[in-house]
Amino acid sequence: MRFFARHAWVGGRVEDDVLIEIGDGRFTTVTPGARTDGEILPGLVLPGLANAHSHAFHRVLRGRTHSGRGSFWTWREQMYAAAATLDPDSYLTLARAVYAEMALAGITCVGEFHYLHHGPGGARYDDPNAMGAALIQAADEAGIRITLLDTLYLTAGVDGTPLRGVQERFGDGDAAAWAERADRLTAAPHALIGAAIHSVRAVPADQLRLLAGRAPLHVHLSEQRAENEQCRAVHGCTPTELLDRHGVLGPGTTAVHATHLTDGDVKLLGDSGAGVCLCPTTERDLADGIGPAGRLAGANVPLSLGSDSHAVIDPFEEIRGLEMHERLATESRGHFPAAALIAAAAHHAALGWDDAGGIAPGLRADLVAVSLDGVRTAGARPDQAIFAATGADVTHVISGGRRIVADGRHTLVDVPRELAKALS
Repeated sequence: MRFFARHAWVGGRVEDDVLIEIGDGRFTTVTPGARTDGEILPGLVLPGLANAHSHAFHRVLRGRTHSGRGSFWTWREQMYAAAATLDPDSYLTLARAVYAEMALAGITCVGEFHYLHHGPGGARYDDPNAMGAALIQAADEAGIRITLLDTLYLTAGVDGTPLRGVQERFGDGDAAAWAERADRLTAAPHALIGAAIHSVRAVPADQLRLLAGRAPLHVHLSEQRAENEQCRAVHGCTPTELLDRHGVLGPGTTAVHATHLTDGDVKLLGDSGAGVCLCPTTERDLADGIGPAGRLAGANVPLSLGSDSHAVIDPFEEIRGLEMHERLATESRGHFPAAALIAAAAHHAALGWDDAGGIAPGLRADLVAVSLDGVRTAGARPDQAIFAATGADVTHVISGGRRIVADGRHTLVDVPRELAKALS
């Protein structure tokens, strides 16, 4: 495969007239300043983008949770109601549509934070990993890669309150039983198997160390002030300090949200080598607050981005949110240059795909073409187009050398029809 890009994001900057050659699903040559040769990819060509934090079934809630004031906790009850309706077949249908929607927006890899494991009342399916297998199949059929972050979820609160109601579908009893089930999941050419600690609310402290050293390992961290208060009341420390005490923090760990951190928490994350995944559109949708992105970057914490609850699926909104939220918090501009924002949006390493996330020989051949002549991007400089573009401006997507979006249409899935079927 040979592509020619008038503008392409190569080596942290925009290069012009770039010839890109692909073989066996990887880039073989990338040549700036070349003559026109091969299929022309229009506009600005970016590396494939990584959605580092997804709950596929939350897509059911879009546009249905905004009556009255409410809070994260009232929203959570609506989320539980959505979880109660799914089985492996319906989850496959929904997740395939959601992942195809991601592809249309330029996402070539998803980290699925998966805790909807079992049937009603916690009953095991004949295949205890049937729900996880449905997600892996859905990603394949949508043409993107997946890291299935199989999640340990044992209690309903920091104080050890037992799971009840729909939550019983999430639990395995203890970490040993979780590991026995999760370790039976099978990776695939498009799929890696990772692990997740749902939160310090959902995993007792004495079970945390059993997941230390797994990678990639993700964990919801300090999303709500109430979580911090409860952790201090029970354990006498912040959630970050609790994870550190039990050996959970490290280079293979990604903390999700990390919205309400102390300066000491930020230092612990930075010193450990752990990363943080921010989800700006969800964090503002749920009124979680503005995370300390600037302080985290200053502590050399690697940043990634996720769409989480899928209030929208638009990686460009997440990209802008990283900078714009920091502007709101500090009343100043220019915290993250475009190169840093794209690096966060293409941070596949947070999901264990160390050989993706850039346009360079040897890396997985993921490309995203963004129109520069649409109503949103007309007149934008190529190196600043991410501040104007949306997912609707994506015209072409190549994932691992496989063409999955062409001229703004998914080549494998009729996305509007599949979404309508899944959400009816």
